[in-house]
Amino acid sequence: MTDPRELYQQVILEHNKKPRNFGKLDPCTHHAHGLNPLCGDDIEVSLVVADGLVQEVRFQGHGCAISQASSSLMTVNVKGKTVEEAETMIAQFREMIRGNLDPAADPHILGRLTLFQGVKDLPSRVKCAVLPWATLHSALQGEETVSTE
Repeated sequence: MTDPRELYQQVILEHNKKPRNFGKLDPCTHHAHGLNPLCGDDIEVSLVVADGLVQEVRFQGHGCAISQASSSLMTVNVKGKTVEEAETMIAQFREMIRGNLDPAADPHILGRLTLFQGVKDLPSRVKCAVLPWATLHSALQGEETVSTE
């Protein structure tokens, strides 16, 4: 069986090297800019939401491998979901990263995103992983900017 840490590293490297849904989405119905001044992560998330569904989602920007991979996997996982499901994923991802949700014991809809659970053991990287999700939440709430500070 594959070591979860090895799988985590492979997924992070793959999504950092070849991010999914990278680029500007124009026109869009929702948009937000997220910044992590400590690490230098800087991303924009844009979405097309219609009839309560996230029909399209993209991100652009730059940052560390964890923030880029988290952004990429986030877009893959929220596309096609309802806004309510996306907000649930945001909350569950944040709880998991902070160590308050155990994917092995607690009910969740995170799927493959549970690969990020080890980030909770790297306090300096928690904000990197959470930034895309906080930015998505801001976009869905109609807020234009979010910062981890």
